[in-house]
Amino acid sequence: PMLKEFWKDGWGGLTLAILAALTIRWGLFESYVIPSGSMLPTLLINDHIFVNKIVYGLRVPFSENWLTKFKEPERGEIIVFKHPKEMGTFLIKRVVGVPGDKIYFDKGTLYVNDKAQEKVSDEENKTFLKIKEQDFKQDKEGYDSLKYYSHFIEKLEIADGIKEHSVLNRQGIYSDGFGPVTVPEGQLFMMGDNRHNSNDSRYWSFMPKENILGRAAMIRSEERRVGKECTIQ
Repeated sequence: PMLKEFWKDGWGGLTLAILAALTIRWGLFESYVIPSGSMLPTLLINDHIFVNKIVYGLRVPFSENWLTKFKEPERGEIIVFKHPKEMGTFLIKRVVGVPGDKIYFDKGTLYVNDKAQEKVSDEENKTFLKIKEQDFKQDKEGYDSLKYYSHFIEKLEIADGIKEHSVLNRQGIYSDGFGPVTVPEGQLFMMGDNRHNSNDSRYWSFMPKENILGRAAMIRSEERRVGKECTIQ
C-alpha cells in the first residue's frame, strides 16, 4: 500500500523524472555557455552549446574512467574537457593533434607532421562578420579592437580528407613559434581557433583523453538567434 501511495501521489513520477534528467546530463547531453573569445570566430562569447557526452563512450558515473569506448577523438573536432591543471575548470578547444602527431606552430601557421596546414582568405567573410567589437572587450585576455585580427579558413587535414574551419591570427606577431612536439599515446593537442588569444596546449601541454567531457554538437547564439539550432563545424 505504501508503494502504491508513493506512485499515486506523484512522488514516484517526480523521482523518475529527476533520475532521467540526471542520466541525460551525466551520460548523453549537457549544455554549456561560452565564457571567452578563444574560439572566435567559430564560437562567440555567450554562445549556448550542446555537448554530446556519449559520442566517445560511456563513463563510470562521477569519474574519469570509461565503462566502454565507441570511438576516438579526431583532428578537427571541438571538445569540452576538464583543464589538465585545474580539473574544476572546463575548457573548449579544437583537436589539432592526435597520438603520434608532430605539432609545430609558427607565424600563424599550424604544421601537422611537418606539413603546413593551408590557410586561405574567406572571400565572403561570412564568419568574420559575426564577430563584434564587444566580443573582444568582453574577453579579458583579448585585445581591444577587431582591426588587429586577420581571418582565414584553415584546411586541417583529417583522417578522411580536409576539414575547413575559421581561424583568427593577431596581425604583427612574428615570434609566436611553438614546438615541435609529438603527441603521446592517450593524449591530445588542443588549440583555440583564435590562435593568438587562447589558453591551450601550447601553455599547459597535452590534454589526457580521460579529461574529455564530450564533443560540441549544436550551437544557439544571441547574435545568430533565428529560431533554430545549427551544427558546429
